[in-house]
Amino acid sequence: MLLLWKIFVLYTRVALFSWGGGPASLALMQRESTAALWVPPGAAVAVPWVTPLEFSDAVALGNALPGPVAPQVSAYVGYKMAGVPGAVAAAAGTVLPTTVLMLLMIVYFFKIKDSVLIQSMLRAVRPVIVGLLLWTAYDMAYTVFGVNKFGFAGSLTGGWDKLLFVLVAFGLLTLTGINPAFVIFGAAAIGGVVYR
Repeated sequence: MLLLWKIFVLYTRVALFSWGGGPASLALMQRESTAALWVPPGAAVAVPWVTPLEFSDAVALGNALPGPVAPQVSAYVGYKMAGVPGAVAAAAGTVLPTTVLMLLMIVYFFKIKDSVLIQSMLRAVRPVIVGLLLWTAYDMAYTVFGVNKFGFAGSLTGGWDKLLFVLVAFGLLTLTGINPAFVIFGAAAIGGVVYR
């Protein structure tokens, strides 16, 4: 029960201190999820809730599913920690506190949304969200490509196939109106054949 409470509190904290919605919260969620430690049953040493690679897998899976990505990623981590109750605690921590806060705030926001102070604050926060998303992409790229003795560039040349997937996905999403889910499913199908 204590573990479920810790899961709920961690994802509540992530939800309450993230700006910009689900994708923007992934940076903080990754930092918190990989820094949190626990001692698995029968183990003598504390380990992270998830590794950066596991978190990347959770984001990939969450993006392949319909709906908001943040609750899906948190449910993945919660499930790893405590099965279905852990997934429910994590998703609830991600969604419930901010939903209640939003219901309370929406009444007042429409009264103050045009104020100079609110518009000034939002003008500064929006670019920070872009920075958080870029950091998340960088950190995930670091995990996916790895770093070898040649540095990041050497890892990219050694993982040219992964770089090709990045470029094709970016091109498809930028130049066409294709649904991102089809890009992910297509990559999964190709991976299932090529990397088997």
